[in-house]
Amino acid sequence: MVRRRKGELLPLEVDILATGLDLQAEAGFYGFALALELSGDGERRLTAHGTLYKALSRMSEAGLLESRWEDAASAETEGRPRRRLYRVTGAGVRALEAAREPGAAGLREALA
Repeated sequence: MVRRRKGELLPLEVDILATGLDLQAEAGFYGFALALELSGDGERRLTAHGTLYKALSRMSEAGLLESRWEDAASAETEGRPRRRLYRVTGAGVRALEAAREPGAAGLREALA
């Protein structure tokens, strides 16, 4: 289990922000597509989808992601359940940049 240090992103959160930026088009990205991308990475395997969805919720509450439900008609047309769509916010981009900088203060500075 990875412990969070105050004001820093967990490795999974860094991966979510980086991959989310790659995936988000105009509509945003959804959890299952993100899970597929993350599990395709040979270095680290996502152990449980519950872990991912908890992280997405936590990151939304922190302002790193914004989320919304897609239009019900779109899902119905495609014969599937509605998806919760996510977008990386400006604060999320700053947190990712801070996490990638050696010796950076991380999340605390990025959200200031």
